[in-house]
Amino acid sequence: MLTKYLTGVTTAFSPFNARSGKTVRNFLALLPPNARSTMAIDVKMFGQSEALKPATLTLKFKDGKEMQLDLEKMKIKDIQVEVDRHSRILRRKDELSG
Repeated sequence: MLTKYLTGVTTAFSPFNARSGKTVRNFLALLPPNARSTMAIDVKMFGQSEALKPATLTLKFKDGKEMQLDLEKMKIKDIQVEVDRHSRILRRKDELSG
C-alpha cells in the first residue's frame, strides 16, 4: 500500500465490533513504523456500550483530497485498492512535474 501521499488518518471504531473493528485494526497495522512522524493519525475507540456504532475511516492526501470510507461494506483489500488508486495518480503527477 502506497502511504507516501497520505497526510492524515482519522478513525473511530469499536474493538468489540468484529467486522469493522478488525478492518480498521488491519489498516492501522499496514501503516509503516514511521507513520506517526509523516502523517497525522487520530484514533478514537468506542466503548463496549457503543459496539454497534458504525466505524469511520477518513484519509487525507497531499493534494487535499479527503476520502471517507464505508467500513461496513468494505474489507481491507478494498481499502488498499482505493488508497493505491489515488496514490498512483499522485505519484504520476509528481513524475510528470519533475
